[in-house]
Amino acid sequence: MRPSLLRRDLLIALLALGLLLAWEASGWDRSLARSFGTAAGFAWRDTWWATHVLHDGGRWLGAAVLLLVVVDAARPLLPGPDWRERLFWLATTVAVALLVPALKRISRTSCPWELAEFGGTVPYVPHWLIGLSDGGPGHCFPSGHAVTAFAFFGVYFLWRPHRPVLARRVLAGVGITGLVFGLTQLARGAHFPSHTFWSAWLCWTLFVLAAAALLHARPVLARNEALQGDCCIETPLWERRPRRDAALERAHNRREDTAPTAQGRHTTA
Repeated sequence: MRPSLLRRDLLIALLALGLLLAWEASGWDRSLARSFGTAAGFAWRDTWWATHVLHDGGRWLGAAVLLLVVVDAARPLLPGPDWRERLFWLATTVAVALLVPALKRISRTSCPWELAEFGGTVPYVPHWLIGLSDGGPGHCFPSGHAVTAFAFFGVYFLWRPHRPVLARRVLAGVGITGLVFGLTQLARGAHFPSHTFWSAWLCWTLFVLAAAALLHARPVLARNEALQGDCCIETPLWERRPRRDAALERAHNRREDTAPTAQGRHTTA
């Protein structure tokens, strides 16, 4: 990957962070949630299409795509990245898919459907007040369901150096799918929009950091491979000389060097 692309990726992450902070300050989370929920709760919380199709079905879709990525790493479906690149981005994808939901498990922020204004029992406490509990069950920030899509940003980074058009299509598909998952959870009262946005930002930023690590590691790996290649070059059999033959040749050369001297002494006598 070119350094210019990495700089652009980092710039996108910084700009997105600025927009996220502006969103947090706007208070639009609760305004949008009120479009789907009332004091009686969220009407679409337990609907078949939202719960079984877009939520449960989304999980199965993520598992299917992950299986496809695993198969591609083991037996490449398209030419392009080498096996090390495929394994690296597969491992990074799995790591991101585990790490971001792990943050959710330690979060003290409760879901919108737990809030008093939407028929629940707990007050609203902004999730950016780290360490302050709202008194509810928590474990709702960031959005774990959206990560089912956003974790596949890694496929975009895998294919971008080799098939840019395919990579852009993957990026668009991942982004749209993640937003659909986020909208589904908003309609159900499971998450605020910011929960989805933060999941997208975390996934993107982690992949950018992984790309930076890979870019830094490439020259080191190339040097190591070159050194290993040099040290592993063997002398052809026909150019090898047994040690005993070499020792005999050196002894013979020494005798030839001393022979004229001995002959000169005999003549003088």
